[in-house]
Amino acid sequence: MHNLQELKIWQKSMDVTEQTYRLSAEFPKEEKYGLTSQIRRSAVSIPSNIAEGAGRNTNGEFKNFLGIANGSSNELFTQLILSHRLELVPENTVKPILNELIEIQKMNYSLILKFSKKI
Repeated sequence: MHNLQELKIWQKSMDVTEQTYRLSAEFPKEEKYGLTSQIRRSAVSIPSNIAEGAGRNTNGEFKNFLGIANGSSNELFTQLILSHRLELVPENTVKPILNELIEIQKMNYSLILKFSKKI
């Protein structure tokens, strides 16, 4: 079992989730049940899966949840790019979040490799 609040990947993913919520709050009302909802679910899924994996009994289980978190980060990345392409957010607003997501994906990949070597 891992101490969740000490995991930098969890801390960073919480920051990205918060930024994503603030960003999507500016979306048009007609996107409430569309892109806004989907973006928020993807964002929340990242730290939530890291948290669930950290609370499991084995590194193999943690690795599995890191894989799910990675899928959610790719989903969020795609949705944020789409938001920009649809002109819902300017590039200078979305770019820092995308950069943070790339950093989270690199950290996630490193952790998965670390746990793969131990199994």
